[in-house]
Amino acid sequence: MITAIVLIDCATDSIPEVAEALAALPGVSEVYSVAGQVDLVAIVRVREFEQIAEVIAGRISKVSGVLNTDSHIAFRAYSQHDLEQTFAIGLATAD
Repeated sequence: MITAIVLIDCATDSIPEVAEALAALPGVSEVYSVAGQVDLVAIVRVREFEQIAEVIAGRISKVSGVLNTDSHIAFRAYSQHDLEQTFAIGLATAD
């Protein structure tokens, strides 16, 4: 799985609508409204590198209200929280 973190500037008066539109796009797993220099952060998860361009340039950038994107490709994940959830799917805990 390839993960990209996309920092998004959008029209201030349409942040909730843009966030909802982005969250509905195939390949976008999460969208966060954030404080700071950008308005939204989207997490893109795809199986192949070619799909990153499809999702970011082909879908995210074309959502009405998106003004600019800054994309970062993740090389490695270090979160134990995510790994524990992934490996615990459907397994009962031992007492």
